[in-house]
Amino acid sequence: MSEAHDLSAAAEDEVLYEVDGHIATITLNAPDRMNTISRDMLARLTELMVVAEEDTAVRCVILTGRGRAFCAGLNLEEARSGGGISGSINSGPRPTLDLRNTPPTVMHAMDTPTICAVNGGAAGYGLDTALGCDIRLMADTAKMAVAFTKRGVVPESGGTWFLPRMLGWEKAAELIFTGRTLSAEESVEWGLASRVVPAADLMTEARALAEEIAGNAPLAVQASKRMMRMGMNETFADHVHHVYLQLLPLMGSDDMKEGMMAFLEKRKPDFKGR
Repeated sequence: MSEAHDLSAAAEDEVLYEVDGHIATITLNAPDRMNTISRDMLARLTELMVVAEEDTAVRCVILTGRGRAFCAGLNLEEARSGGGISGSINSGPRPTLDLRNTPPTVMHAMDTPTICAVNGGAAGYGLDTALGCDIRLMADTAKMAVAFTKRGVVPESGGTWFLPRMLGWEKAAELIFTGRTLSAEESVEWGLASRVVPAADLMTEARALAEEIAGNAPLAVQASKRMMRMGMNETFADHVHHVYLQLLPLMGSDDMKEGMMAFLEKRKPDFKGR
């Protein structure tokens, strides 16, 4: 068995993928090292995001971790041995990233809604990954560690883009410059998570939220997310025009007809995604 095949097999074991109904669950599965991310795990995570995005039956994705941490960052043991992302940088960095296969940019481009079920500590790369999801539910034992400057780095995978937009400049500056760690309750207070739930109920609550999202017309949900993403960089006038262009195909869809009929007939709609 080749080394490349061994690495691929290990990555498949360390990032799990399951589809149940219209919900896909991606689980970081390296609890012995607090789900720290290796280079192969990054590639596998990207691959599974693309799989979920291209599966028309999947209407919502839940991202979570196994064990006591969601993700404690990049795998420093791999980096210390000369491998991983840090190893490739030290041996001579590429001047650009291939944005087609980096998890933060792939996740940001997804039209399928994403929920992060933060089961434990989210730090470094793990924090940026959680922030990249549309919605975050936090176990009451979970924490968010914005500790990049304490390690001599910057939020390398989206944090400097997400935090000012989510919190405003001043609060983002306070978090990033101090490298502070927030409890689950503080994360909600700061506006970084939707709500805190008992750890034992986390996946049940995440699943219930995912099913509520998946019960709506998927084309409309995906178009709404797409418009929200585009609107962050558009003028109001440009955005109104783009929303109108998105609305035109929806108005001719079977799902819109079903939604209107279900409303008139006072019943639950049965959307097909077409």
